[in-house]
Amino acid sequence: MNVLLIGMRGCGKSSIASLLATRIRRTYVDLDTMTATRLNAATAGQALARVGESAFRAAELEALRVSMQSQRFVLALGGGTPLASGAADLINASRAGKRAIVVYLRATPATLRARLEKTDLSQRPSLTGRGVLEEIPDVLAQRDSVYTSLADEIMDVDGETIAAISTRLTTILKARGVT
Repeated sequence: MNVLLIGMRGCGKSSIASLLATRIRRTYVDLDTMTATRLNAATAGQALARVGESAFRAAELEALRVSMQSQRFVLALGGGTPLASGAADLINASRAGKRAIVVYLRATPATLRARLEKTDLSQRPSLTGRGVLEEIPDVLAQRDSVYTSLADEIMDVDGETIAAISTRLTTILKARGVT
């Protein structure tokens, strides 16, 4: 069974997926990196800026489709991946077939803002035309119900370290027989 991590940018998907994959002896895959590679760009942000959202989402969906054919991996999805046309159906089909478990790493706008303030925001394009930090509450309000509907597990990550979240998630996965 594969483990898919979803949530907003800044919630820790990539960092947690990398550590979790090591802990449960799985391959780590970052969908943003795969998508950027498919579009011959250095980063997902560069790819999105260069080809536009429609082409980016199409490449992202194909990267997700290819990734889902593999077994025993931990996949960090892009924040917008679950909203891409066809992505939710693909994720739900994998869940129904017991090929994937989806974990929503939920964080408050304050936590997301604090974490993103420590990163290079030039690699994170605005999704609404407003500033990356200013748009967080609106984007989260738009996406939370989608993330929640896809999740087998919802983990609140506010105030926790990547290591602590990974430890909690490892325990949950063991209880579900995933590791």
